[in-house]
Amino acid sequence: MKIISHITDMQRWSEARRLAGKTIAFVPTMGFLHEGHLSLVREGKKRGDVVIVSIFVNPMQFNQQADFATYPRSLEQDQLMLEEVGTDVLFYPNAPEIYPEGFQTAIEVDKVSQPLCGAFRPGHFRGVATVVAKLFNITKPHFALFGEKDFQQCVVIKRMVKDLNFDLEVLPMPTVREPDGLAMSSRNARLSPTERQTSLCLARALHRAQDLVAHGERQASSVLQAVQEIITGEGGVRIEYISLCHPETLEEVAEVSGPTLLALAVWVGDVRLIDNCVIR
Repeated sequence: MKIISHITDMQRWSEARRLAGKTIAFVPTMGFLHEGHLSLVREGKKRGDVVIVSIFVNPMQFNQQADFATYPRSLEQDQLMLEEVGTDVLFYPNAPEIYPEGFQTAIEVDKVSQPLCGAFRPGHFRGVATVVAKLFNITKPHFALFGEKDFQQCVVIKRMVKDLNFDLEVLPMPTVREPDGLAMSSRNARLSPTERQTSLCLARALHRAQDLVAHGERQASSVLQAVQEIITGEGGVRIEYISLCHPETLEEVAEVSGPTLLALAVWVGDVRLIDNCVIR
């Protein structure tokens, strides 16, 4: 596995592969990798000739400096994991490389960035869209893979790619879960054993919602109430939002009349967790 830290070197490498007729798959990450990330790399290996993975903890998408400072990092372990799954290139830039002195351009994706996480994390998706656009221009992929656990992020990036005519395809991939149902996340490492057990209420709530709809419930208010009861039944959990919305526009719905996104964000202690499912 080749490790590249400078933008011009990464661009040259990708351009050479494109000229050679190779198909480039790209997986952007913030490191502290887990099986969810590795599943994206494996899928990239199936679909492309070469796979680039980036590791960059993007300061522009953090609302609180403390959250950025405490975000888990494990470069040596990440390198080993990426080598084991056959990654071709690790793109590992530092912050001044991505945001040099005088940097002043940003990308704002309007409507789909405003609800859900956007309502509680002002500027977050501005940071996400900006860094992902830069990474696309640096790595020059034919397609990029993202996990659906960050469902709103996938929607924002797909909208950006469509609106700005990026010549690539965005491929959302299913959420990877632990055997007990907890969605894999780098933040899970910050949960205490008790909090880890408490966090399973998210998966239970999603399953309950799916079961209600499968048995004929169509009123969003009834589904949301059942979800809230399961989550609030656990001590030490604070709900940030629960929403039933359209999976493309992210506009809230009153009835479940087609594929509908159930999105959750909660705080377990001082760890913020998100999860979702598309109810059909």
